Amino acid sequence: MKSVVLYLHVHQPYRISPYSIFSAGYEHDYFADHRAKESAQNQTILKKVAKKSYIPTNAMLLELLQKHSEFKVSLSITGTFIEQCEQWAPEILDSFKQLVATGKVEIVAETYYHSLAFFYSQSEFEKQVTMHREKIQSLFGVTPTAFRNTELAYYDEIGAWADQAGYKAVLAEGWDPILGWRSPNFVYRPPQTSNIRLLLKNYRLSDDVAFRFSNRSWGEWPLTVDKYMSWLPTGNEQVINLFMDYETFGEHQWDDTGIFEFMRSFVARVNDSPWYTFKTVTEAAALEPRDVVSMPYTVTWADTERDLSAWLGNAMQQEALRYLYELEEAVLDADDTPLVADWRRLQTSDHVYYMCTKWFRDGDVHAYFSPYESPYDAFLYFMNAVRDMRWRILENHKGSS
Repeated sequence: MKSVVLYLHVHQPYRISPYSIFSAGYEHDYFADHRAKESAQNQTILKKVAKKSYIPTNAMLLELLQKHSEFKVSLSITGTFIEQCEQWAPEILDSFKQLVATGKVEIVAETYYHSLAFFYSQSEFEKQVTMHREKIQSLFGVTPTAFRNTELAYYDEIGAWADQAGYKAVLAEGWDPILGWRSPNFVYRPPQTSNIRLLLKNYRLSDDVAFRFSNRSWGEWPLTVDKYMSWLPTGNEQVINLFMDYETFGEHQWDDTGIFEFMRSFVARVNDSPWYTFKTVTEAAALEPRDVVSMPYTVTWADTERDLSAWLGNAMQQEALRYLYELEEAVLDADDTPLVADWRRLQTSDHVYYMCTKWFRDGDVHAYFSPYESPYDAFLYFMNAVRDMRWRILENHKGSS
């Protein structure tokens, strides 16, 4: 029997306001909308997406978990999302707690701030993973046993780290240039590891739902459950890893596209099928690995290249993160809790994603997610915030000397 592993990722960043260089030195709230504080963009966006996606999706999932005995789902929830819910919409967290309380929902570990810290500071990366684990334990009463790095950014060293950290599974993109003749529909083992298992996203089946579902120019539109079920593998495959953003339901694919009814019908069909069942990520990791898969270079789940170019593809992005991580020692030595929190919020990968200048096939995707008029505005506001952080560090040093 083949196992459908449904994994959904929940995240909202703290978006930087149009932060002026003239604010540096006296205005330190980089994440408030200074043009209209009564309608701060982060709170507005969270509540908008909650109404369209989080609340109805959680209601749907709870219904399916209670109705279908075999249905299970795995989630990852970033610390920045949790903080915003605690601040502005605690009812969203309550609905996630209801899901976890069913005992059929796994929460996957990740970096608290949805950062690329693994590539810049191992110590900071590990602190953020610890912060995330402790937050999940305190809120939901569970300890994550599987790991995903930000944006599924993965290569062999991350698998080795996760194995040494005691995780049972690590997630990655099932990218053809890496797999070659192999299929993402099997459980694998990363090289130089002992216990951990590697689960690879079936990006074709995942993206049919996450990106193509409502695209009327797609040759397979409309996507029906009968058609989708006919695409599921029928050989000796072990898993069908469907990995996608939580906002697929209601935000990226609006309610009127039929996405919620599609999901209800799909779960019912899998639940009643003699050939398929559902497993969480960790449950799937208990299956015997079929092979060792090495990823000697970084693969992500973003854009057509599936690399880090969405975040590090131009000089603005590279300089922004370089300047930010150069502040690490001075920020931590300052022993200033608000300063450290701001520095970590600036690490959220969305900030450099908004600076991306890729166009053509991926440009419209980047424009859809960005709150700024241009990538250059995103860079300008970010660097103004970094300049203010340097001023705060200097003032902190003066005050302690």
